[in-house]
Amino acid sequence: MDAKPPKRRTAIENGETGEDLVLATLIGNGDDLGPLVRHAFEMGRPEPLVQQLKHLMKKKEVEIEELCKTHYEEFIRAVDELRGVLVDAEELKSDLASDNFRLQEVGSALLLKLEELLESYSIKKSVTEAIKMSKICIEVLQLCVKCNTHLSAGQFYLALKAVDLIEKNYLKNIPVNKIKIVIEKAIPIIKAHVEKKVTTHFNEWLVHIRSSAKNIGQTAIGHAASARQREEETLERQRKAKEMNMYGMEFVYTLDEVSEESPLKFDLTPLHRSYHIHACLGLQEQFREYYYKNRMLQLTSDLQISSSQAFVESHHVYLAQIAGYFIVEDRVLRTSGGLLSDEQVETMWETTVAKVTSVLETQFSLMRSATHLLLVKDYITLLGAALTQYGYKVGSILEVLDKSRDKYHDLLLEECRQQISNIFSDDTCEQMVMKKDADYESNVLAFHLQASDIMPAFPYIAPFSSMVPDSCRVVRSFIKGSVDYLSHGVNCNFYDTVRKYLDKLLIDVLNEVIINKVHSTGLGESQAMQIAANISYLEGACDFFVQHAAQLCGIPVRAVERPRAGLTAQAILKTSRDEAYLALLNLVHSKLEEFMALTENINWTSEELAQNKNDYMNEVVFYLETLLSKAQQILPLDALYKVGSGALEHISNSIVAAFLSDSVKRFNANAVIVINNDLKMLENFADERFESTGLKEVYKDGSFRGCLIEARQLINLLSSSQPENFMNPVIRQKNYNALDYKKVGIICDKFKDSADGIFGSLSNRNTKTNSRKKSMDVLKKRLKDFN
Repeated sequence: MDAKPPKRRTAIENGETGEDLVLATLIGNGDDLGPLVRHAFEMGRPEPLVQQLKHLMKKKEVEIEELCKTHYEEFIRAVDELRGVLVDAEELKSDLASDNFRLQEVGSALLLKLEELLESYSIKKSVTEAIKMSKICIEVLQLCVKCNTHLSAGQFYLALKAVDLIEKNYLKNIPVNKIKIVIEKAIPIIKAHVEKKVTTHFNEWLVHIRSSAKNIGQTAIGHAASARQREEETLERQRKAKEMNMYGMEFVYTLDEVSEESPLKFDLTPLHRSYHIHACLGLQEQFREYYYKNRMLQLTSDLQISSSQAFVESHHVYLAQIAGYFIVEDRVLRTSGGLLSDEQVETMWETTVAKVTSVLETQFSLMRSATHLLLVKDYITLLGAALTQYGYKVGSILEVLDKSRDKYHDLLLEECRQQISNIFSDDTCEQMVMKKDADYESNVLAFHLQASDIMPAFPYIAPFSSMVPDSCRVVRSFIKGSVDYLSHGVNCNFYDTVRKYLDKLLIDVLNEVIINKVHSTGLGESQAMQIAANISYLEGACDFFVQHAAQLCGIPVRAVERPRAGLTAQAILKTSRDEAYLALLNLVHSKLEEFMALTENINWTSEELAQNKNDYMNEVVFYLETLLSKAQQILPLDALYKVGSGALEHISNSIVAAFLSDSVKRFNANAVIVINNDLKMLENFADERFESTGLKEVYKDGSFRGCLIEARQLINLLSSSQPENFMNPVIRQKNYNALDYKKVGIICDKFKDSADGIFGSLSNRNTKTNSRKKSMDVLKKRLKDFN
């Protein structure tokens, strides 16, 4: 036991000083004495400190001696006890040795048994390990057999799955090294074999899908054509319904059941299988590049046009191949799980658009037939409609069609020019005869040429010749061709464009051919009259052309019935009609001059008065009768009035010109009387025809007689008993306002009345001048002074 330290004695008991007490306290507390020692030396008094330390040391020695004396007895006792324990340990050791000997004698047999048991355990462990290794080898070999079976059956994915299972679960754990080495060498060979086989199958699919692209494209374009036809039929029924309702007629509109087009079927299984197997092989990116590269090569080949065949014959195969290609690519993009990217498809499409645009521009520039151009255009728009359903932008391709519309219409205009020229050259300018209502419907009603809604009796003689309906058919086909080309293109509202080209056809082609026909040589009066009548009907047919164009463009008819919605060609045709009238009048004038020939048919100085009418006037009246009868049948009333008034006015001018002719040196009263009789006959005819033709009801303030006014006033002046009254302004304005001073002066100078003339009984050369002659002389003199 630890001895308790003796209690400290106080400083009073030991006789210690205060300093000794402080030093003892510091040492007892374990404090640092360094500052105290430093202080003693700094104060120069180290000796007291040393003395205190020595005193303290002695005191501590005394305390130690007292402590040792206190514990000595206990130490001796402990040593004795330790000696007893040592004796007991020796005895225990002897007992342990004897027990160990006996144990060794007993455990020798057991040790032999234990060694046998451990050997058995080792054998068991080895057998168990061998069984486990055998199982692993059997499982691996079974997977190898399965892999070979799948490879033989072409089930490459299952074969790769078996290989992958061997690699992940067995390859590192195969206990037989030789088997492990064989399998490690076989795995790359198997993968290479699978890749080769799958690539071969994929290449075969590439060839197959390319050969199938044409059929796929043609099917898709066929679906687009069917959809367009259904849409057009629906719009046509809607238009008819609107028009019928607009005119107050009931129309039952029924919706047809829309047949759903069967989806395009083509097999992408080989592609998906190849892509999946390459993904299993870790060659996914490589296969993507391989697919894109090969498809781009196919596309480049497909975009080349055939040099051995005309484009108009091969365009449907060319465009169908492109359509099929991109329909396949769209399906691949949507179903292959990342084989294609949107950017790659967009690149392929942009390449195609650039090439197709270039090909179309080149081929369109080489085409010389509007029909061929339209055929290609229709297929292109169907291609656009088919591919638009799959999200492809076809605006750039359709813009090529818009750029070629002038070329197309120029070709179409040339074809129409040839057709119209042939129609005009083959036309006999005779009125059409229609023997049945079918002819009437196809030639008159079809172009709104009828004057009445009442069906005429047959045979029906039309007021126009065959050139009118034949030309209308050409114009109608032109409108159809123009609408066919402009429809389904970039611009949806193309009515104004159709009307512009229609105006161009009517002005630059139809009107030009008409003008050439009007000014052609060898044209007779009846032909010129028929042409003028035909122009009137062609002018009226312009309204039908506008309505037909609006109908084909899907524009309401009421929209084109507004003012200023007509064609510029109407005004041009009206001008051409006036020119035809002028040509007709020139022919009529020439014919009348042949009949008249007054300088030859009139005896200007006959001493005897002719009793019979002149034959030339009978011919003139008969000619005018025939002319006006024909004109009444085919010409409108205003044209009839122009022809009649023009012919009679020309006759009047011819009569005045005959008096002014240099070949007539003088004439007498007998000649004036003869011409007066002819003029009366003509005036009677003019009055009768003006009334019988119905012109009197239209031109109430006019007449055919008024066209002969100059000749009549001249004859009245020459027959007057007081011709000098011509100089009286009031009388002249009333009776002779159509006569010219100079003409009257020249004619009066030629008037020489004979002694045996009409006034022979009243005067002769030897008697005073009668009053009439005197008045004529006064008129001559005053006219000379006036002129």
